[in-house]
Amino acid sequence: MRSDGVNIQEFVVMPNHVHILMTLPGDMSVEKSMQLIKGRFSFRAKKELGFSGEVWQRGFSDVRVADESSFERHRLYIANNPVRAGLVELPEDFPFGSVYLKKRKTAGAEARPLIGPVRHD
Repeated sequence: MRSDGVNIQEFVVMPNHVHILMTLPGDMSVEKSMQLIKGRFSFRAKKELGFSGEVWQRGFSDVRVADESSFERHRLYIANNPVRAGLVELPEDFPFGSVYLKKRKTAGAEARPLIGPVRHD
């Protein structure tokens, strides 16, 4: 997935946090990329899902990938986070991550449209 030069390599949205492995263009800071990601997600959550509260906590933490070995360790850590948390047995079974989406795309699945607002009570 790519937007504004930010290439999201891997991600998983957990019940209380998110992991994103991304490659940034040379002129973009991690702070700016997170501002774009959080802002666009918040906008869509409010517009498309009717969400009215705060979506994100302030701040974030980041780890720099040093080399290909580091990249692969981070990729596997993110992919396996739902398994370690006991949410699924296999990474591709967790519907809120890139492993699941890549599997669906490989199988020829189309993006599912949003049916209606999600209730938050």
